[in-house]
Amino acid sequence: MTYPQAVNAQPGVAADKENITRTDSTSNPIAPDAEKDVPPHTLERGLSPCDATEDEIATLRHVTDRTPLAAWIVILAGAAERATYFGVIAPWQNYMQNPRQAAIPGALGLGQSTATNIFNAFFLFSFLTPMAFALLSDIYIGRFKSLIAGLAMYLVGCLSLLLTSLPVALDHGAGLPGLVLAMVFIGLGAGCIRATYFPFLGDQYIQKKPQLLRHKNGELVIVDGTRTLQLLYNLYYWFTNVAALSTIVTTFLEKEVDFWAAYALCTVCLFVSIVVLIVFAERIVKVEPQGNNLPLALKVGLCAARSGWKLDHGKQSYQTGATVPWSDQFVDELKRGLMACRVIVSYLIFYLCVNQMFNNLVSQAGQMNLHGVPNDMIQAFSGVACILLGPGIQSLYSFLARRRIAFGPIARIAVAFFFCGGAMAYAAGVQKLIYNTPPCYDRPRACPAADDDDGRLPNDISVWVQVPVYFILAVAEILGFVTASEYAYSKAPRDMKTIVQALVQLTACVGSGLGMALSPVARDPDVLVMYASIAGVMVLAAVLFYWRFARYDEMDEELNRMNFERDE
Repeated sequence: MTYPQAVNAQPGVAADKENITRTDSTSNPIAPDAEKDVPPHTLERGLSPCDATEDEIATLRHVTDRTPLAAWIVILAGAAERATYFGVIAPWQNYMQNPRQAAIPGALGLGQSTATNIFNAFFLFSFLTPMAFALLSDIYIGRFKSLIAGLAMYLVGCLSLLLTSLPVALDHGAGLPGLVLAMVFIGLGAGCIRATYFPFLGDQYIQKKPQLLRHKNGELVIVDGTRTLQLLYNLYYWFTNVAALSTIVTTFLEKEVDFWAAYALCTVCLFVSIVVLIVFAERIVKVEPQGNNLPLALKVGLCAARSGWKLDHGKQSYQTGATVPWSDQFVDELKRGLMACRVIVSYLIFYLCVNQMFNNLVSQAGQMNLHGVPNDMIQAFSGVACILLGPGIQSLYSFLARRRIAFGPIARIAVAFFFCGGAMAYAAGVQKLIYNTPPCYDRPRACPAADDDDGRLPNDISVWVQVPVYFILAVAEILGFVTASEYAYSKAPRDMKTIVQALVQLTACVGSGLGMALSPVARDPDVLVMYASIAGVMVLAAVLFYWRFARYDEMDEELNRMNFERDE
């Protein structure tokens, strides 16, 4: 599932938000400890909201702001859409891989390798489309209209999937064509949402510059826009993981009723998302497109290329006797945006690992003793783990922040990569246990000894052995996914935020392409080597990533301040 970027806003911070007052509070004395290390002139400030000075930012405690109503609306609509997305894709591996009336639910009977290949092709397509929608959003129609258009295409895909998964449709051979049509429209809709949603959510919080305010107990505090943005993305991630529990419902519906019942529920959830956004449209912050800056950015790049491939050489101040149609500030924005792009591209192997939970780990569960549980329901533990671990990780951030222990976005991403590699190593260990267990050892459900009146027997190992892999992946998601979205939004130029966010999805697209390249080995007994190899590459990528980008954490606060000032 997904958890927004690692955030410094903790459950304890929520209490800070409730204790902040935006009115004159001269009746409240300064807290005894609040005067320590506080510049003398600051004690006269904070009676009403005002921009914080550098000294105040450096010495006072940082808290998050209140979450705007508009942000809650967007978060809830996004959660409903995620309930649809995860509810739809959870049964897909079984739907494609297994035949009808088999021991494990199925419809098309395409086999594991083909099903995994189609799944990765869908991911590749849905992660490739965001760039086109990002351009449409940032240049022409804006994020809100793009989001509604994406949801409409999404709805067409869900209806196609629902209708062609009915028994009568499957009997007449409509299953595969209907699935292809559904994947196209769901891929287009999901791609549009991926490009626009995270910048759209960030737009709902307007005041991003640090503000000096007085706590109700008299303490002076800094309302930190960066941490508030992180909080918004963490809230969204937490709610989406609650919504992702729809996989439990859809997989049981698939097993006990049929696939069409699962897809009907998902269609209803998507309809709810559309209704929420339309009904509350007047309360939502809508940022109008400011024009097309891509040609200007390309010209800056060409100018820099002619001057030693350094962007600073594209600035007006560097030109001798020539005038350029852009400002030095625009070049600085591009530099920050490119920094974000370099970080985001590093997620390539991370996405390859996370995508395993939607296909190969589902197939792995099907090789084990399920104890009556659908094999594709086990992946729901990823969402459960994110819900349980999220507040604990946020508390860790708060603990580190109070003690001024730095844990910047680059460090969080590097730790996420290590956990992701650990999850794949654990998956390899589980696969080895499966291969060491009778009756079929390294040919699960595929040997004569597996024959049974109720179908093909799995290897005699409990599926619950697989559960820890989802908890390890949950830590990686909490630290990694949220940080990627927050980093892309906070570092991107104001008029290119959707485009930079689309690059996140383009990286995921390449990750899915790697998954397709690996699909020939996603079968017994080669899948064990695949898991182990991915684990090793992911750990190596974590080391190289931190070695290359650790210095970005040292300048993170200054970069955020510059971007927020530009967005004002």
